[in-house]
Amino acid sequence: MSCPDVDADFLALPLTALADAALAAATAAGAEHADFRFERIRGADIMVRDHALQRSSEAVTSGYAVRVIAGGSWGFAASDEPTADAAARTARQAVAVARAVAALGGERVERADEPVHAGARWCSDYRIDPFAVPVADRIGLLLDRSERLLAGDGVDHTAIGVELVKEQKFYADTAGSTIWQQRVRMQPEFTAITVDTAAGSFEDMTSLAPPVGRGWEYLTDGTWDFDGELARMPGQLAEKLKAPSIEPGRYDLVIDPTNLWLTIHESIGHATEYDRAIGYEAAYAGTSFATPDGLGTLKYGSPVMHVTGDRTVPHGLATVGYDDDGVAAQRWDLVSGGILTGYQLDRVFAHRLGLERSNGCAFADSPSNVPIQRMANVSLQPDPAGGTLDDLVADVEDGIYVVGDKSWSIDMQRYNFQFTGQRFHRIRNGRIEGQVRDVAYQATTTDFWGAMDAVGNPSTYLLGGAFNCGKGQPGQTAAVSHGCPVARFRGISVLNTVREAGA
Repeated sequence: MSCPDVDADFLALPLTALADAALAAATAAGAEHADFRFERIRGADIMVRDHALQRSSEAVTSGYAVRVIAGGSWGFAASDEPTADAAARTARQAVAVARAVAALGGERVERADEPVHAGARWCSDYRIDPFAVPVADRIGLLLDRSERLLAGDGVDHTAIGVELVKEQKFYADTAGSTIWQQRVRMQPEFTAITVDTAAGSFEDMTSLAPPVGRGWEYLTDGTWDFDGELARMPGQLAEKLKAPSIEPGRYDLVIDPTNLWLTIHESIGHATEYDRAIGYEAAYAGTSFATPDGLGTLKYGSPVMHVTGDRTVPHGLATVGYDDDGVAAQRWDLVSGGILTGYQLDRVFAHRLGLERSNGCAFADSPSNVPIQRMANVSLQPDPAGGTLDDLVADVEDGIYVVGDKSWSIDMQRYNFQFTGQRFHRIRNGRIEGQVRDVAYQATTTDFWGAMDAVGNPSTYLLGGAFNCGKGQPGQTAAVSHGCPVARFRGISVLNTVREAGA
């Protein structure tokens, strides 16, 4: 791990004293369980448009929360006052909330066991803290890349930005766990825009670089070929503008990881969240077709489909050392051989499902929010004996190669969907040809994954993802990664988006 330790100034905060005061007060007030979570979240957002800085902002959020079980019910309270008296008062408020909830009746809270993690520390894998880079240097790098894009033929405008986050957490509970954590993540955005003034329209092309759990080195050390991509984007954009419109029908698709990650997120990631599968998200974001009665039997896809949940993968956006239940990070199967074999769980849902231990999916996006079950890094695994992109394309007579994510739509049960993309290339007689446009692919989840007949080898694997996965009431956002190799799907319905829109 490149990050040697959690920042010294965070470790120096009186976190254990606050936790001791809160946990002692909660226990004295009759709590059966209590946990304390202190967070400091630093965020920065920079955006350059064309030749000028549009915005540069930075903010820090800090505070703590106390969560208890009293009378068999949850209670929760939060504060930003860093004194022992305030922490104790917050704990007593949480117990009062739990007792008020218990008086209403309902199911008693039961949780799966977890070993005690006393004095644990974890830091994500990065080399350069982005917040140690002077703001002027951050802006200068973005302006340079904007100028380079604007120099490309046909590029009329640019939008070049980066979002940076450093998240620090301290967790302690009445079982004896004490955990310090720190992780860094960043999301770059490089977009080139061309305007057709005669037609009154525009077209854009955005970098395929995924958001990552890395430091500032991601933009400069060649981990992603930003220089090469910036050089290629104007030509790709010009070709896209002139590309013929697709004829709707059924095509074999070869889907690049830069597109497939989003389909994984929507049709597998959300569908295998256990709280959604049993109806907890119904009022806000729907349920799931992958209900518990199908665990171990539901045919999710073809036999080459192996999907994991993983809170440990290096540089993953949902990678942690421990979740907000105090559970150590793990990796597990969600779909094995095409069959639904697992769910994403916190300690309450693990107990409900009859498991001895949670797989560590509790997360709160701020100190003022209660932890809920959130998505792990959900990834389609490559085939060690699989082929390259060229190998998968070679067996396609009439198809489309799909690159980059764009818009998407999926129903409330995560079953019927359609996705578009950044670029689409025709495949004819085993070779990738020029671009086409106005493409969307449409299927049901099980038909789509059932049509996957080949996945690429590990050399084709890429970790994609997003900063802004939404869930819960009140709403929370979480960052999550999804890895996958290139994959081939047979006979998928392709729509012409312009015709579907009635244009």
